[in-house]
Amino acid sequence: MKALLRTPLAFLWNMLLVYLVYGLCRIVYWAENASAFEGFWSHNALRDILAGAWKFDSSAILYTNVLYAVMMLIPLHWKEGKRWQCAAKWLYVVVNGLAVVINLADAAYFPYTGRRTTTTVFREFSNEGNLGGIFAVELLRHWYLVVAGVALIALLWKAYRRGGSEGRTTLPAVAYYLAQLICFVAYIPLTIIGMRGGATTAVRPITISNAAQYVARPSEAAVVLNTPFSLLRTIGKSVFVTPKFFESEAELEAAYSPVHTPAATFAEGDSLKRRNVVILIVESFGREYIGALNETLEDGHYRGYTPFVDELCDSSATFRWSFCNGRKSIDGMPSILSGIPMFVEPFFLTPASMNEVGGVAQALVSKGYETAFFHGAENGSMGFQAFARKTGFQHYFGRTEYNADARFDGDRDFDGMWAIWDEPFLQFYAQKMSELKEPFMTAVFTASSHHPYQIPEAYRDTFPEEGIVIHKCIRYTDHALRRFFQTARRQPWFRNTLFVLTSDHTNLSDHAFYQTDIGGFCSPILFYDPSRELILPGRRPAIAQQTDILPSVLGLLGYDRSYVAFGCDLFHTPADSTWAVNYNNGIYQYVKHDLLLQLDGTSGKAHALYELSDSLLQHNLLGLREEQPQMERELRAIIQQYMSRMNEDRLTTE
Repeated sequence: MKALLRTPLAFLWNMLLVYLVYGLCRIVYWAENASAFEGFWSHNALRDILAGAWKFDSSAILYTNVLYAVMMLIPLHWKEGKRWQCAAKWLYVVVNGLAVVINLADAAYFPYTGRRTTTTVFREFSNEGNLGGIFAVELLRHWYLVVAGVALIALLWKAYRRGGSEGRTTLPAVAYYLAQLICFVAYIPLTIIGMRGGATTAVRPITISNAAQYVARPSEAAVVLNTPFSLLRTIGKSVFVTPKFFESEAELEAAYSPVHTPAATFAEGDSLKRRNVVILIVESFGREYIGALNETLEDGHYRGYTPFVDELCDSSATFRWSFCNGRKSIDGMPSILSGIPMFVEPFFLTPASMNEVGGVAQALVSKGYETAFFHGAENGSMGFQAFARKTGFQHYFGRTEYNADARFDGDRDFDGMWAIWDEPFLQFYAQKMSELKEPFMTAVFTASSHHPYQIPEAYRDTFPEEGIVIHKCIRYTDHALRRFFQTARRQPWFRNTLFVLTSDHTNLSDHAFYQTDIGGFCSPILFYDPSRELILPGRRPAIAQQTDILPSVLGLLGYDRSYVAFGCDLFHTPADSTWAVNYNNGIYQYVKHDLLLQLDGTSGKAHALYELSDSLLQHNLLGLREEQPQMERELRAIIQQYMSRMNEDRLTTE
């Protein structure tokens, strides 16, 4: 009997070996990001972790090893030959070795996204020509992951058990074919069950969002998942699925509508305040790094890394809580400039990006503004140029335009990886705005506080390594912002300008709060009016998010037309009615009334409820606060409005 089943038994051994390797990859993934998963093993049940890991690993392993399974189980005698078995081994090692590489590479990428990588990553970087350099830097920086990968692939090779027999002719033909057929037929339903994640008719094929049920916190879903599964489950999938939380449009509109009608806010006859608008989107400039926004951090002794922005905060309108709506650079632009948060996948990378989309630039162009977008990277990088043009920016100034300006040093100011260094590019930005016709609306996206975390050679001694690797870059960018405002103050347009400063997303952290599910979304949002005629400086008790920037700017200017934005006017909305929303590994997070609600976007069921004062999210108050039902209703309405408008091309009011 053993001789009859030699190849199927070898196949079983080899598949179990893959499960072991996936498990070891998961341990490496967790260890590489242990600071982000603090307390993971204490507040999650081991049985839940193992159940989730088994489910997602089974799906990925069975999908990726389909051809190998056929080669080993097909009930034909020639699979026993040495050449066939040798080919099967190579297929097995290559396929599963690639899975090892993908899993371990994603361990290094997690700090920048807070989740497992999906197929949108290929579209995200499709226009970048510097990926080879980035990969080289990361290989050196994470050499131990390379060693781990080599060791695991070697394990696959060495521990592999070869099938085949000394010769099928020595075996009874009927018994041989019957045994092989039974194994092959039995494998088919088992693999279908494993791929789907369950056997009952009520079970739909598992998706990324299912991982949240096995962990206490959404960010921890990344540990239960594996990257091959995340990639496979997002190939060609419909990103936006409209839920049916509300049956009628009237009921949905009553719960929440993203349509703003400013005419109802402003007195009849008010005219547009023709102020220039300058929006600074600062790469990776998380709220954590700003001392002025963290008075209680480190028992009040925290100073941060942004002395200039600390000064700017004193002259600006800031908010008790402020959040970004995504975790990637390509999430920032739609949120900040068009009021579109990141739900499920970056808006840029979904079919909905072809919809009609409005934004602050488009709104102000209709009022006679000149508009321009600035980004010091290669023109077309990250899809920023296309999105800027689509949303109403008349001019685009990138690395090409910087190089063509004889006042500056061209590519001598290139950082060698991404873009022109922040200091010279922000000077270029200030000078070019003086060439625009007022009133103008501009936005700039900086680049230097970004992987691989380098600063110009001239500043190596001025801003030495300290804390974590990004801190010196934050200090350099803060210096670049100081120089920008020094130049801007000398321009004739300065006092007639409303400045907004925020970050595209957060980044590396060395404080526990900023590594929590909601702490990882804490971005600064500052409104600075040099004239103090539109707004006065001071900390407001409101909750702010990036998608509030569009309605707040238009509200301050007195814009009188309707538009769509998933945010509120922070200066004409009571503080207790302000809110923030973001998406975290299948869980939607809704902040309101100093509470954080976490809700499963598929089922619409509440996952957890925390007070924001519970900084480490240790006390789940689900079912204990009277605000919860209304918060759930509002969040479901936001999700359904978002999905239906994406699918029906209703992101504008025209």
